Amino acid sequence: MKVTVLYFASLREQLGTGLEELELPAGVLTLGGLRAHLGARGGAWQAALAGGRNVRMAVNQDMVPGGQVEGAPIKSGDEIAFFPPVTGG
Repeated sequence: MKVTVLYFASLREQLGTGLEELELPAGVLTLGGLRAHLGARGGAWQAALAGGRNVRMAVNQDMVPGGQVEGAPIKSGDEIAFFPPVTGG
């Protein structure tokens, strides 16, 4: 399964990339699985995308509520975006 992954704002800076196209392993079928797969790269990836971190995600420009991320399905051709937490003031 091939997907496009976008990283925004401080995540883009921390990871050193704003976009990548990935061929995912057969077992990565959800947003939670993708986040774990990317975090397994270690280093900055693990720090930026660790499960406890409040990273927002969208699939095909539709935001996925935080409580639904782990089981949210992804499919070949999807565009997945990662956003850092946003604070207002």
